This record gives sequence, C-alpha cells and structure tokens, in this order.
Amino acid sequence: MSEELLINISPMESRVAVLDNGILGEIYIERHHKLGLVGNIYLGTVVRVLPGMQAAFVDIGQSRTAFLHVNDMQREPRPVAEDKSKTATNIKKDNSDNSAILETSTDSLAVTPPVVSAQSTEVVPVSKTLIQHRLHESQRILVQVTKDQLGSKGARLTTNISLPSRYLVYLPSSDHIGISQRIDGEEERTRLKTELSSLMQTVNLKGGLIARTAAERVPVNKLEEDIYYLLQLWRTICARRQEINHHQSSELIYQELSLPLRSIRDLVHADTEKVIIDNTQVYEQVRYFAKEFVPFIYDKIVHYTAEQSLFDVHRVEDDLRDALKRRVDLKSGGYLIIDQTEAMTTIDVNTGSFVGGRSLEDTVYKTNLEATHAIARQLRLRNLGGIIILDFIDMLEQQHKDDVLESLQAQLTQDYAKTKITQVSELGLVEMTRKRTRESLGQQLCEPCSTCQGRGFVKTAETVCFEIFREIMRCARTYNSPKKFTVVAHAAVIDLLLTSESDTVADLEYLLGRVITFDVENLYTQEQYDIVLD
Repeated sequence: MSEELLINISPMESRVAVLDNGILGEIYIERHHKLGLVGNIYLGTVVRVLPGMQAAFVDIGQSRTAFLHVNDMQREPRPVAEDKSKTATNIKKDNSDNSAILETSTDSLAVTPPVVSAQSTEVVPVSKTLIQHRLHESQRILVQVTKDQLGSKGARLTTNISLPSRYLVYLPSSDHIGISQRIDGEEERTRLKTELSSLMQTVNLKGGLIARTAAERVPVNKLEEDIYYLLQLWRTICARRQEINHHQSSELIYQELSLPLRSIRDLVHADTEKVIIDNTQVYEQVRYFAKEFVPFIYDKIVHYTAEQSLFDVHRVEDDLRDALKRRVDLKSGGYLIIDQTEAMTTIDVNTGSFVGGRSLEDTVYKTNLEATHAIARQLRLRNLGGIIILDFIDMLEQQHKDDVLESLQAQLTQDYAKTKITQVSELGLVEMTRKRTRESLGQQLCEPCSTCQGRGFVKTAETVCFEIFREIMRCARTYNSPKKFTVVAHAAVIDLLLTSESDTVADLEYLLGRVITFDVENLYTQEQYDIVLD
C-alpha cells in the first residue's frame, strides 16, 4: 500500500492529510490560535481534590481546569518491611525522592527521577493509595496532557511523563522497557529489548523506554542517538521546572512539536512514498527536521508550488466535506448512517439499492463485508472515539458473522488509535471502543445548529400553528382588553395559517370576538413566534 502525506499551511491553520493509494485516510487539523494540548507538560496547581471521585482538578492555565485521576498518577513504591525502623527510614526517603514530580518545592527536583529496585520494593495498589493522601489544594505538580479539552470537559492529565522521539518513548518515572505490539517478530523484539537495556546502562539513563513501531530493524547507533536526544530533552525540562517562579499558578514547561513536524515524526514510515508541502518556510523546517531525525524520508519531501490548491488537486476538500455528512454511500449501493452523541457513536449498515444475485443471506453478507472497510476508514477519517456501536445487518450463518468480524479487525490494524472489539451479538451488533485523545472531526469543524440546538430536527409548521392557537386562547382568557391579536412568525408558519388553517383562524376569531392579523418575520426560525396584543 502506497501512502502520501500532504501538508497544507495557511495563515489560519495547518492541515495534514494522509492518502492511502490516493484515497484520504486521515486528516489532522491544527488551528494556529487554538493549538492542541496533548503531549504538553505543565507545572500546574491543584485547585480541588475530590476524594469521592478519587480525582483532582488542576489549573494549567487553560479556560477550564484539567482533570487528574488517581489511576493516572505515579504508583508510589513502598519498601518491604524488614523491621519497623528501617521501613520508616525508607518510606521517608521514598517520599523525598518522589518530590521530583509532586513536591511543592522546586529545589528538590532531580535531573532524573529515582528508580527503586524491584527486589526491594513492592508496589502499593492504586486502589489503596487515596488521592487525598497524595495531593492537597495549592500543591504544584508536574503533569502532562493526555487528552485535549472535549466539549465541556477539561483536558485529561497524567503525572507519568512520556517523551516521544522518532524511534523511542522515554518514561522518566518508570523502569520498564517495552516494545510496540505492532512489532511481531520475536527475534526482533528480543534484539530491541537487549540493545535498549545495554544502551541505558551505557549512558546511565534512569527511567524506562518503549520502542515504537518505527524502531523495527533500526541499527543500534540510531537508537543511541534517540536516547541522547531524549535524555537532553528531559534535562532541559527539569531545568525549566527549577527556574519557574513560585508565585506563578501554572506554567508551560514543554510544548509538543507543531503539526507538520509531529506528522513527520509519527506518521512517516517505510510505505510513505512522498511528503508534499505547499509552504516554503514549513518545507525548509521539515527538511531540516527530517535530515536530523528521519533521514530516509529527506529525498521524498517535495515543495508544491502550483497555483491550484494542494488539497483541491488531490480531492481532499471534497472528501472532507463528505466526512461531515451523516450518510456514507458504499460502491455496491448500500450505505452507512453515522450518528455521534454525547455517550456513544452508532453506525448503522443498510443494503440500500444493492439487491445481490443469489440469496438474501448472500446480499447481507456482501454488504456487511464491504461495510467493514468503510467503517474502519470513517473511524480514522472522522477520528471517532469512545464507545462505538456497529449495527450490521442480521446474518444467519455463524461463518458469515466470523468473516465480517475478522475483516473488521484486519482493517483496524491500520489504525494508530487503540481499539477493542466484541463478538457479533444475536442482534447483529458489535460493540467496540476506540481511544480518544482529541476532538472528532465534526466537533472540531462544526458547532450545534442554532435553530434546533443540536437536536437535528425542528417542530413542523403545523405543530407551531396549533401552539399559536392555544397561546391566543390563553391570552384571551388572561387579558380582556385586547381588541386585536397580531401573530409574528416565520414565513412557512404564516403561509400555513393563511391557507390550510384559515378555517380554524376564522372559527377562533368568531369564538373570541377579536380580529387576528399576521406579520412575517424572516429573522425568526420556524419554531419562533410572538403574539402582540393591540
């Protein structure tokens, strides 16, 4: 599968499109006045501790306080009790060491966090480590954003800092060496773990490392360069932490790379054939970054200079508009209906105009198989996360159900986000989750409709007419003085009152003994109306 990266830069925003065989697979958008927070490291201030939720709200300088759950905090090591005096001494030492991340004083921050031997410690279960015993209001803590602000919810935080590079992720507060699950070969996994362990001892690196997928078959000298880069970055962060003024409630310590550079670091791989950039300054920045950290892509970076928009040439704008629609058409004639709500996203599969050729079961089976490809693409393209319910068309044969589930799982292997899928239920439903770290495409580009307030529908003109009749009768009973009622409403409502409902209006005038007149207000929505008493 061939892949291309298109990087479009404008004064307002940066956009990165990932094309799979010429078809838009993913889109990343970053508004320059509203940069994403994921990956940023802050020195924040605890605003409120909630024992009932085992969570805390932390001020990191954003419009909403961020959320920190106890499960996202470092696990505190506790020495195995050999005797009471030794245990007390060790606990005191551990508390002072742990202040590297959670202490209010800046003087105690170490360049690298302490790592306690696993043979001399036991980890206290998170459920037994209450947050009210670990944090207090006004305490200053070093935190990293793991999820952007989503709707009315503030950013999600962790105290387990992670610093990514091209091939590795450095975990200062861990002692674990992990390998990406996408690296399958056992021999390669063993090689990476052995070499990383050896390199950490050579450079005296304290902490943990994770080998990213890009590290597969990467020579040891490249891994060593990454380790030195990450070590220097962590030292810079620690030095910055020590320089912060005590009187500042929050401060940005480290900011994640810009979208174009981040896409080169995270999205480029061996199948990437070309990176096309339409901005001269960003083109030079990306080439410099690639030369230092991703040299194999350096010669594949192209500067686009034609007059026609880069995204128009590759039909990205059209695909982007289609990605905001509720309905997704399949080539066979079937279609998907995608509805995103606060609690979950539902995707309904329909045969549409596809009638098949052999039997109903065969038609349903082929439609569901085709739908798995479209669903996997739409999840990535729209960045749908959280709980997702897939309503496949009911299938009778168990083999067909297994094939559809297997096809869906195969398509999701290309997804960078972590997913989890259940079996097909008797009703043809598949429940799945997809990790959500930022707003979906719809949430990022759209807002709730000002007319329907996000419901997706409005009252019919007939319903509004009947409401107006009831309101006129209520006003007539309440106020005896008016001689005339003037109805001010939307054109569609007034038209109905003067045509289909004209007999009802005449009967109402006769019943009340008052004249009813009508005025059209084009600025009103169909549900809005006023009744003026004259």
